[in-house]
Amino acid sequence: MADKKKASMARRKQEIQLQQEIETQEEWEDVMSKEGLYVIDVYQEWCGPCVGMVGVFKKIKNDLGDPLLKYAVAKADTIDALEKYRGRCEPCFLFYATGVLVAVIRGANSPQVMRTVTEQLQQEHKVIDGSAERKEIKDPYISMVDTMDNDMEEDEEEAEEGRPASKKDGKQMRFKGELVNFGDENDRSQESKKEVTVAVIKPDAVQAGKVDEILEEIRAKGIEILKDEERTMTEEEASNMYTHLQDEDFYKDLIAFMTSGPSHILVLTKGRTGENIINEFRDLIGPTSVEEAKEKQPESLRAKHGNQTYMNALHGSSSEDQAMRELAFFFPDYAIPVAEGKPKLQRTLALIRPDAFKHHKDEVLQMIHEAGFKVALQKEMSLTKEMAQDFYKEHEGQEYFDELTTRMSSGPLMALGLAREDAVEGWRSMLGPKELDKAKEEAPDSLRAKFAVEDVVINQFHGSDSEAAAQKELDFFFPMQQTMAVIKPDALGTKDEIIEKVHDAGFKIAARKETQLSREIAEEFYSDHKDKDYYNDLVEHMASGPTMFMVLSREDAVEGWRSLIGPTDPEKAKEESPESLRALYGGDILKNAVHGSSNPERAKEHIQKIFDEEEMQDQDEKKEEAAGEETQQTTEGEEQKGDIEPPTEQAEEQEHDTAVSKKSTEVEDVAPEDRQRYREAEAAKTEEPQQQEQTSTEEAKPTEEETPKEEEKAPEETPKTEEEPKQEETQKEEEAPKEEEKTEEAPKEEQKEEEVKQEEEAPKQEEEAKPEGGEETKPEEPEQKSEEPAKTEETTEEAKTEGEEKKGEETKTEGEGAA
Repeated sequence: MADKKKASMARRKQEIQLQQEIETQEEWEDVMSKEGLYVIDVYQEWCGPCVGMVGVFKKIKNDLGDPLLKYAVAKADTIDALEKYRGRCEPCFLFYATGVLVAVIRGANSPQVMRTVTEQLQQEHKVIDGSAERKEIKDPYISMVDTMDNDMEEDEEEAEEGRPASKKDGKQMRFKGELVNFGDENDRSQESKKEVTVAVIKPDAVQAGKVDEILEEIRAKGIEILKDEERTMTEEEASNMYTHLQDEDFYKDLIAFMTSGPSHILVLTKGRTGENIINEFRDLIGPTSVEEAKEKQPESLRAKHGNQTYMNALHGSSSEDQAMRELAFFFPDYAIPVAEGKPKLQRTLALIRPDAFKHHKDEVLQMIHEAGFKVALQKEMSLTKEMAQDFYKEHEGQEYFDELTTRMSSGPLMALGLAREDAVEGWRSMLGPKELDKAKEEAPDSLRAKFAVEDVVINQFHGSDSEAAAQKELDFFFPMQQTMAVIKPDALGTKDEIIEKVHDAGFKIAARKETQLSREIAEEFYSDHKDKDYYNDLVEHMASGPTMFMVLSREDAVEGWRSLIGPTDPEKAKEESPESLRALYGGDILKNAVHGSSNPERAKEHIQKIFDEEEMQDQDEKKEEAAGEETQQTTEGEEQKGDIEPPTEQAEEQEHDTAVSKKSTEVEDVAPEDRQRYREAEAAKTEEPQQQEQTSTEEAKPTEEETPKEEEKAPEETPKTEEEPKQEETQKEEEAPKEEEKTEEAPKEEQKEEEVKQEEEAPKQEEEAKPEGGEETKPEEPEQKSEEPAKTEETTEEAKTEGEEKKGEETKTEGEGAA
């Protein structure tokens, strides 16, 4: 016994001497400062270093005998420089030459490792001799991940700012000699490899001639044998394979047994993706101890074919990491097949009506699971008679309609969203014919026949008759909702796993945000728990570190998310719902990993608190500013009311009296033969404001603004004969509709200029009776002002008469155009 312990300690000491252990940033920096070529196995605590390569490293060291070659194992969990390798380091070997990264190998590929060590050692000797330069590289995989992360962050920022995310139909990068596509999660999942496991049919089973029988039993379980190779292990291979058992008393006997004869090394997978093959195969072979296997799992392969202890017929990888190491050890050049795309699943609505739900719910659900359906949605509820009538309104008028709706509203029922490749037809096939007599005769094992209620003509189940009908009916029972999902500080380290389960459950993440809550926001978020004893502890915990908030969308999202997270107490969750998130990731009631809104109203309130009020505040302000500018540009009439104080009734009456007085005086200056025409023109100007009040602000206001501009030019024109105004009037009548159209589409800049002019000249309305070139809010006033420049002492009375006559006719024409 003592000798075995000494041998074990000697082996460990040898390994420590072979590979230097690096566990801190200081130790890492110390190694980076030393000369030589370091081959560093980067690992994480949960999986440990790649023990399968230790034998290869020993062989290289012994064969080359080069003092420049050094080995190390570096723990990524505790070294800052290796932060990006966390979750991406099994197995991963970094080659550093005097602190410079010169090569990277992913996967325990011993031929590639040996070749790279040889090449890099030769290169390092040339660098030391001065005949070559050291070439630094970047880890291509880490660079690719950084690029993906940056793109995702840019898309999230664009989405937060309300800008459409830039389309990335798939970028490509050359990695390990292959073009790798990456974009969204679905694109990457399609390129993933199948899950595999390594199995060994041990020498005792091979010598007993049981290989074919074992292989047949493996295939009978639907497991695919990707590779089968018969080989006799060397002592070194067996030692490397069972390094984890080297402290056991039977270790030497085990190595002797495994090298005593040929074994069969198998690579196994199952289905399209190989999902869960490792656990499934270990269940098939049973417990390690043959005695325990015979007692607890008598149908397992070890119970049937094993003898004792380590002579138990078969070996199977215990984890994905071990499977990868063993695969690299036995088949270093083997390429794992790419996982096939998941088949398109159909969804259908299944209803277990009140009578069957009351008496046979559990039995029916068991049959549904055994038929290979996945229950994606589930709800127990009661329908009112009106709801039942609404759901079956297409059957209204049938003789069974009243009894059908009465039965459907007679008590609780169960609504299910079932998923399978052929869900619609598969579920209808299980149901059997709608008519009970026909179901009992033609399909006696169908659900409708098996669970028929005596003296009731209505069958006990419903199924959608098409994909389109299924979607419509699912929307009826499971309306699309949004809910707030929270990954608490204690579980943020497992957020990637939780998010994967969120997607698997059919949720879409409409928005997400990782932030650290202040105590005030935490108090407000959990305000409904304020009277609870644990309230202060809960608030402290939620403010203790980063938290991830997500807005999840799905049919019946609130209840669906609460069902996925499980009971509040993780211990209770482990008993009642062992696959729930709180059972898997929760510690206690306070640190129970996740949170979900209790009802749709609370979900809406929480979403507004976290995303609307905090994260979207800046965006809302921008939207308000944009909306304000748009309002100013599109509702100029309203802006003028806000910018220029509207005249009071008294002021309007005074202005009107002044205008009438001026017009009376001006009429006296007109020749008698032209007075009648002048009065008609003035009457048209008086009617114009009434016509404009009946039109919309958007039509009338620009027309009013356009009129002064045209009239301001009038005083500068040479007086025309009587025939010219008539021709001009005819031309303007033809152009009036076009002028109105242009006015409605006036550029925003012109509107702003007009507004500025009105603001500058508004004070002059009360101070000056006749400002030159000014603009007033009343349409007739600009006409009076534009006439003033034409009245000078040097102008003859005849010129004044003709100019005023022309202006009256122009005003009438423009008034008609505006109307």
